[in-house]
Amino acid sequence: MSKALYIVATPIGNLEDITLRAIETLKEADVILCEDTRVTKKLLARYAIQKPIQSYHQHSKLSKTEHILGMLEEGKSIALVSDAGTPGISDPGGMLVEAVVARFGDEVKIVPIPGANAALAALSVSGFPADAFRFLGFPPHKKGRKTFFEKLAGMEETAVFYESKHRIEKALEELVKNIGVRPIMVARELTKQFETLYRGTAEECLARLRADKILGEFVIVVRTVA
Repeated sequence: MSKALYIVATPIGNLEDITLRAIETLKEADVILCEDTRVTKKLLARYAIQKPIQSYHQHSKLSKTEHILGMLEEGKSIALVSDAGTPGISDPGGMLVEAVVARFGDEVKIVPIPGANAALAALSVSGFPADAFRFLGFPPHKKGRKTFFEKLAGMEETAVFYESKHRIEKALEELVKNIGVRPIMVARELTKQFETLYRGTAEECLARLRADKILGEFVIVVRTVA
């Protein structure tokens, strides 16, 4: 495998949701970069992949990025994975890609190995228009959170965003205030044992969610205004 940075999508829950190409890439890479080594070790063990792994996450220092750039200069092939889904989508992978482009330009190949993505998985089963949509990542925790939901209410396209179990109720409460009876879908624990889809108004989804177990990560899809 020649010198390159491979952006490898990994399962968002079910470990079988990985492509053959992704498995082959991880087996052939010189080094695998990951958010949490404990999470990635489980995936690698599932497919009998034994490769050096190093952590790379949102709190990694500039020196870590320089170390990675140095490995590329040495001619090593590097595979970047996130804990779940596609690196660079609501995770720090994009910063590394930016650094590689800035340092090497076209000298180092950056190769996408596509696969699972929670936002697209949820959108695909929402039944909402998806010829155009807005992906918004995670809402701000504090500053700017109110503005986030106010802006979302004014968007004409279908909107998709993520939320954690700690703030999902508050997020739905904001949607109740800002979008009224506009239809939404809340996807909980996609591809996992307790996968559940809640459909209806924000108020209806909130009531159902409160009567159920609030666990895992959530994807919220808000239907277009039209």
